[in-house]
Amino acid sequence: MDLESSLSNIDEQSIATNSSIDSKEQSSNSHPPTSNIIGTHPNEIITSINPDNGYPVRQENGQRKTGPPPDWPTTRHPPGRGCEVFVGKLPRDCFESELFPLFERCGQIYEMRLMMDFSGFNRGYAFITYTNRDDAKRCVKELNNYEIRSNHLIGVCQSVDNCRLFVGGIPKTKKREEILEEMCKVTEGVVDVIVYPSANDKTKNRGFAFVEYESHRSAAMARRKLLPGNIQLWGQQIAVDWAEPENQVDEDIMANVKYKNSFFVLLFYKS
Repeated sequence: MDLESSLSNIDEQSIATNSSIDSKEQSSNSHPPTSNIIGTHPNEIITSINPDNGYPVRQENGQRKTGPPPDWPTTRHPPGRGCEVFVGKLPRDCFESELFPLFERCGQIYEMRLMMDFSGFNRGYAFITYTNRDDAKRCVKELNNYEIRSNHLIGVCQSVDNCRLFVGGIPKTKKREEILEEMCKVTEGVVDVIVYPSANDKTKNRGFAFVEYESHRSAAMARRKLLPGNIQLWGQQIAVDWAEPENQVDEDIMANVKYKNSFFVLLFYKS
């Protein structure tokens, strides 16, 4: 739906598809042990998965969220891009009590989002956000193809962290400031609006804009709210979809490039 990339020969869509297939097989052949289920009822309110770690747990929109850490300051922003991983091919009777200790080995977890269905089973996949990028990278490296149970491997890859939406159907007479004001009224977490002038008339826009949000979650919630049939802007229907994500160069590669460039400049200077 809102969440979609690939790393280590695994892509989220294929993992989710495989998880769905595995789910049907497992649900027909087995039932999860009651002792391992935490908050199986879809509307159950859970206060904590573990009294020792104090992480709050809440369920909303078909997913169960664990986090943030109890010592995370309310004034501190959530982790930025590159801190989230996608976990697929999960056993459907696998829950936070089993997952949290495993993934916590790679670093401090900011939030875990386990996708749930109405039967009380999980949907075969989850998203885990670490407090920094290095821990997320370590998680992919160490837990991709990890045997979580006998003959059952899970898949872990970097999550797409797209924060930008494409919004079409905008009246061409609207200025950037007007579009920004309107998007801030109907959605939360708006950071910027990018508008391109018409080729024929520079006083008009091209009928669409790109809206940047402070986080992928904010963008996902905005996309859901702006889907056709849910809302109108300026009295007319709009079109909304994910904007093509920008390719991000790995920091290790960039550091290597900087090192090589500095070495080249040094040699050039000495010669």
